[in-house]
Amino acid sequence: MKQERNNLYPVFLKVKELEVLIVGGGYVAEEKLSFLLKSSPNAKVTLVAPFFRERTLKIAQQADVLILRDSYNIKYLEDKHLVIATTDIEEVNLKIYYDCRAQSKLVNLADNPPFCDFYMGGIVTKGNVKVAISTNGKSPTTAKRLRQFFEEVIPEEVNQLVENLNSYRKTIKGNFGEKVERLNKLTESLVK
Repeated sequence: MKQERNNLYPVFLKVKELEVLIVGGGYVAEEKLSFLLKSSPNAKVTLVAPFFRERTLKIAQQADVLILRDSYNIKYLEDKHLVIATTDIEEVNLKIYYDCRAQSKLVNLADNPPFCDFYMGGIVTKGNVKVAISTNGKSPTTAKRLRQFFEEVIPEEVNQLVENLNSYRKTIKGNFGEKVERLNKLTESLVK
């Protein structure tokens, strides 16, 4: 039997330069908003729902998130790049999905992997170092546990190493290949 493989392509988005729409105001919306803002505090986010949990509103207000008290309408997709549907009404979530697909917008239907263009996996951040973890949408709990593991084993000092190597990289003379070779030689002890 052939083992299934994760074929997702990891990418790090500058969400402070993109427009993100989260539809829903309950627990799942709160979780997605918290996750997004933890990783990217300056993300441009709009929340749309007829009702919001108090804690969701508190998180949104601390981050300058636009709150719209309304039901989903296709007009809210205008100028949005990423859309996350978190309502507890399947028909609404599916409408959001198909509306996004028709407009070539990336969409995530929370807890519904077949209707996701992207997943929000586990993320470990240590200064300039960011590690993303994906389980192909199959086990967010495993991604969470791996995130906790990597948060403990990656030292805080890794950011200073990155800063030092960046400064050194700027001083290296030669072509691209020579620079890569020198940096590889310098950092090879990190994996031995």
